[in-house]
Amino acid sequence: MTDIGVEAGRDLIASDRVEGTAVFNLAGEKLGHISNFMVEKRGGQVRYATLSFGGFLGIGNDHYPLPWSMLDYDVDKGGYVVDLSKEVLEKAPSHNAENRPDYDENYGRSVYQYYGLVYPW
Repeated sequence: MTDIGVEAGRDLIASDRVEGTAVFNLAGEKLGHISNFMVEKRGGQVRYATLSFGGFLGIGNDHYPLPWSMLDYDVDKGGYVVDLSKEVLEKAPSHNAENRPDYDENYGRSVYQYYGLVYPW
């Protein structure tokens, strides 16, 4: 994947440049990468980035929806930074690739509540 840091001064980025981008915690540990993100069908607002975390060599990874507002792009790291430890993330709402949840209001509220955020929709 090409480093997306070259677009740091721009307001927009193509989705294929976000997917695969590394995610780090504040300690600089790599937690995983963005596997996809969830966008409102009508409004176009990104609600979640799905973090692929765990497993071995990409096998057995679980997917953790992170509210987009939690992510901060760090040009120096060439990836997103989130204020989460691995231990907190391991207990967060997650799913495997074969069993995606319905990203409905109830699920959204549970994700936001886990991270201590107000569900804005």
